[in-house]
Amino acid sequence: MDRRVLDAMMPYFTEHFGNPGSIGHVFGEEARNAVAEARKTCAELLNVATNEIVFTSGATESNNLAIRGVADRHLQQGGHFLSVTTEHKAVLDPLGRLEKQGFEVTLLSPNQVTGEQPGWLDPHKIAESIRDDTRLVSVMLVNNEIGVIQSIKEIAKICHLRGVLLHCDATQAVGRIPVDVSDFDVDLLSFSGHKIYGPRGIGALVVRRRRPRIKLTPLLEGGGQEQGRRSGTLNVPAVIGLAKGLQLCHDELEVEADRIARLRQTLFDRVTSELDDVGLNGPDFSLRVPGNLSLHFGKVDGEALMMNMGPVAVSSGSACTSANPEPSHVLRAVGLSDDLTRSSLRFGIGRFNNAEDIDITATTLREAVHRLRGLRSG
Repeated sequence: MDRRVLDAMMPYFTEHFGNPGSIGHVFGEEARNAVAEARKTCAELLNVATNEIVFTSGATESNNLAIRGVADRHLQQGGHFLSVTTEHKAVLDPLGRLEKQGFEVTLLSPNQVTGEQPGWLDPHKIAESIRDDTRLVSVMLVNNEIGVIQSIKEIAKICHLRGVLLHCDATQAVGRIPVDVSDFDVDLLSFSGHKIYGPRGIGALVVRRRRPRIKLTPLLEGGGQEQGRRSGTLNVPAVIGLAKGLQLCHDELEVEADRIARLRQTLFDRVTSELDDVGLNGPDFSLRVPGNLSLHFGKVDGEALMMNMGPVAVSSGSACTSANPEPSHVLRAVGLSDDLTRSSLRFGIGRFNNAEDIDITATTLREAVHRLRGLRSG
C-alpha cells in the first residue's frame, strides 16, 4: 500500500470512527460525509455517476454480485451466460455454480499460441455466440496472468445491439491503463483496492443506471446499505483508501505507465539475451498492460525455479489459485503445453520497483535457470 493512502486512512481508524449509517450525531455525519466524498472521487475518475458506485469487499465479491445477482433474477426462466476460458476464477467459479442451477454457460477460447496475439478474444466470437436467451456476457478488460487487453468497447457495442448486459472484471486494468466506464459503455464493472496500492478487503462494483434498470439480487442482506445491493456497515477507512489509491493512480498514470513499461522491456531484454529457450506467454507488448511479463523457460520446472528466486517475489500463476497444484488454466487455455505451462513464471512490475530491482531479478533468474538446468542434465 502506498504510504500516502495509509496517511489518508489513519484518521478514520481513531479520530473519526463513526458509523456512516448512524443518523443524528456528529460522528456518523463525519463518516457519512467522508464516504460520500470518496464515492464522488471514484465516480469522477471512472466517469460514472456517484449512485452507480457500490462498495464491496473486493473484486471477487463484485464479480459474484454481478453474475449471481443477474442470474437470481432469472432462476425460474433459466438462460445463457457467455464468458471466456481465460477469465479469473472469481468469474469462472460463479459461472460453474450457475451451471449446477440449470443455466447454460458458454466459454469462448481466445487466440492461441499458434496464432497472433495469444489471449486476445476476437469480438466477432461474442457476436456469433450470443443467443436470444443470453442474460449476461462477462469479459475481463486485462488478464491477470498474461496482461492481454481486450477490445471491451467493441464487445459492449455487440452486446447492446442484442440487448444483452456486459460485465467487465477490470481489476487488472484500473490504475494501470485509462478506464473510462462511460466510454467503454459496459453495464457492470468490478475492481479492487489492493491492485491500485490501496488496502485489501475493499473494492467496488459499478452498476450503470440503465433503462430498463439493472436489477441485481444482493448476496448480503440485512441493513439495506449501498442502495440495497450490499448490506453491512461500510469499512470507512478502506473506502477512503480506495478513493485515494484511485486518485493517485489517475494523477500519475501516464508517467508511471511509461516508467514501468521501460523497466519491463529492460527485464525482458536481459532475460532473453542471457538465457536461451525462453518464450513470451501471451500477446506482444502493444496489446499488454505495462508491468506484466509472463515467460516460459524450457527444461526448467517453474515451481523449482520460483523456489530458487531468493529475494525476488514471483508467481507461477494467479495468487488467488496458488494453492491449486494444477498448471495455470490461463496458459493452458491459450494452447501452451503442460510442460511449458509448468515452466512459466509471471513477473509483476509496479510503482515501488526500480532499475536495481530489475538487475537483481535478471541476475537471480539467470543463475537459478543455469543451476536447475545443470542439475537436470547432470
